[in-house]
Amino acid sequence: MSGKTNIRWLPEPEVHDYPAAESYLNLFNDAETAAALSRQLQEAPMTSFKAKDIFRASGLSLLGISNSHVDKDRLKITDGQALSPLLLVRDRNNGKVVVADGYHRLCAVYSFDEDAVIPCKIV
Repeated sequence: MSGKTNIRWLPEPEVHDYPAAESYLNLFNDAETAAALSRQLQEAPMTSFKAKDIFRASGLSLLGISNSHVDKDRLKITDGQALSPLLLVRDRNNGKVVVADGYHRLCAVYSFDEDAVIPCKIV
């Protein structure tokens, strides 16, 4: 038997994830661009990438399990609750992937398995 934790996922991102992504994207885009990216994410097909590859492409640092949001998502995982897929945006100008929504979920998943395949939408 494998020692890996089974991580469950919802089939689609939750409805409230799109406004959250748009709010984050407003920090470094004008409102029109952020809204357009949010609409594109809603229409994008589901895909998936390994947790470690998303981290590498984003350049983000891993939040520890002492972070309250990461801890909350870790509890969801151990309780068998399904997580919402991530929302990602390709920042071609900087050669990075922006985690528009789901950073804490990404960190929680990575803490269990860096090779975990994470469902997401990407534009």
